[in-house]
Amino acid sequence: MYYELYVDSLFLINFCMNLYLLAIVNRAVWRTATRKRLISGAAAGAALYIVPLLLSGPVWLKVIIGFVPGAVIMILITFQVKNLKAFFKIAEKLMLYTFLTGGILLFLIRRIPGVREALVNVMGIMVMGAFIFLYLSYRRERKDRKSNLCRVTLITGGAQIALDALLDTGNSLREPISGKPVSILDKAVFEELCMVSKNDAMEEIPAGYRVIPYHSIGKKRGILQGYLIPEMIIESEGITKICKDVYVGISEDITASDGVYKMILNPQIFGEQQTEVV
Repeated sequence: MYYELYVDSLFLINFCMNLYLLAIVNRAVWRTATRKRLISGAAAGAALYIVPLLLSGPVWLKVIIGFVPGAVIMILITFQVKNLKAFFKIAEKLMLYTFLTGGILLFLIRRIPGVREALVNVMGIMVMGAFIFLYLSYRRERKDRKSNLCRVTLITGGAQIALDALLDTGNSLREPISGKPVSILDKAVFEELCMVSKNDAMEEIPAGYRVIPYHSIGKKRGILQGYLIPEMIIESEGITKICKDVYVGISEDITASDGVYKMILNPQIFGEQQTEVV
């Protein structure tokens, strides 16, 4: 008994499925991977999966040999992890979504007529994978909205301070010159970080000072004083993300939380290329 393999079709299927999985994992780690790295990682994983199948030996052994190195290389290329701890966290999420995808696919095959027939060609597999990707992405977005509190550490000079922050999808504030996303920080926290008394005026404007115009509900327009924070560390769901040169707008209006959080994060910061997962 022998199998006839079409390498181009097999590569295309694995590439697309890898890309779907990596895109979902990327959302789970705050979109730390660029589009180029997502495509490169998916392609490398697909290529490494195919190579063992061209060799002799038991099929199950060739699948394992192709899957394990492929998964490792995909993670290293896509997310550029810095240590084993970060690697295993991302690997855990990749395995989780891989099993979820397989489970959903098996359920659809058993429960919905016509699905099995649709999976006999490349286009059918890609379309089914796309539907599963959209479903898992939707579930991921819902989870992100519910768990939108995280721990943030702000570091500037020799000082640092830790606080709880709210990830607000409605915050689209940008610094007008560089276009970088701006998060909103409680004024008292900023003064504590800079070792400035609430009753004393600052003698000079710190480096990176900006005037940031904004619009908000209930207050049509206004101006925030903005400052550049050299380093910000964000922790949530076991993932730690380091952000460099982050702009914050200083506000006295973060009062609705009753002290639960002292900062409102701009979600677009997670797409910045200067960030990394550790």
